[in-house]
Amino acid sequence: MATTTDRTSTRDRLLDAAMELFYRDGVSIGVEALCRAAGVSKRSMYQLFASKDEVLAASLERRAPEYGRMLGLGVEDSRPPRERILYVFEQLERASTRDDYRGCPFLSAMVELKDPRHPASVVALRAKNTLIEAFRAEAERGGARDPEFLARQLTLVFDGASARAGARAETLQGLTTATAQTLLDASGMN
Repeated sequence: MATTTDRTSTRDRLLDAAMELFYRDGVSIGVEALCRAAGVSKRSMYQLFASKDEVLAASLERRAPEYGRMLGLGVEDSRPPRERILYVFEQLERASTRDDYRGCPFLSAMVELKDPRHPASVVALRAKNTLIEAFRAEAERGGARDPEFLARQLTLVFDGASARAGARAETLQGLTTATAQTLLDASGMN
């Protein structure tokens, strides 16, 4: 029988491999390829997870806090709300220049899966809603006339820019930040 340490190690290897493979190659990666990349047997995977879908959902769940930190979400600091929002777009622009950038992992999963009830879609939507809520809270703090609408606009710009940059159809350099500034100005936000 495997010890807790062995199980944790196997689980971590599976989730690490899943995060990389699903992001790089898409959610259609097979169980064989996933297990081979993680260095675990299919039997071990199925002892930990009921299906590949559960592995995908768990890998997205695991990625969410790191992704939020990279964007500066939930980090308490003294910057004004406007600067905090623009920082998210600056981080997106920075991330999009990396060779391994493939867009927002949560949006990518939802688009590929096309099933809002899929366990991974549920996790991805929750992560996207966290972004909307962070934008809404900052917009409210900054005095926007309609914080909810502004948050949805900013998320639309974020997701569209992320998708285009991930597909290598667009270079974001300054584009998303300038677009976000225009939306913030139009919203009456300080």
